[in-house]
Amino acid sequence: MLNLELMTRSGCPIAATLDLVGDKWSLVIVRDMLMGKRRYGEFLASPEGITTNILADRLKRMEDLGLVSKAPYQQHPPRYDYALTPAGVSLLPVLQAMCRWANKNIPDTWTPPKKFMKRRVK
Repeated sequence: MLNLELMTRSGCPIAATLDLVGDKWSLVIVRDMLMGKRRYGEFLASPEGITTNILADRLKRMEDLGLVSKAPYQQHPPRYDYALTPAGVSLLPVLQAMCRWANKNIPDTWTPPKKFMKRRVK
């Protein structure tokens, strides 16, 4: 279950979800994790061009919410691998639906990789 100490503005499921991941970057980071990215530098290399301070903030926020976990892979300097928790992975169908909608309604959007669109939540 998610850590909801960060309160949502209403009981509406759409508004509550947007309160957690409705910013410009969170779902892009989730997308990257679903596609296999695990390290800070890998997220920075994404074509959307997230800045370091925003990336650090979103990773911390998603960790606090229970969507992401981190594990050290290097001590000096400290560096971490990031992974989606089961709650984070369960956003996959939401992202797939967004891809289908965008491809149908927004000209010139990329066609997502088949392995992303065929993947299922376990």
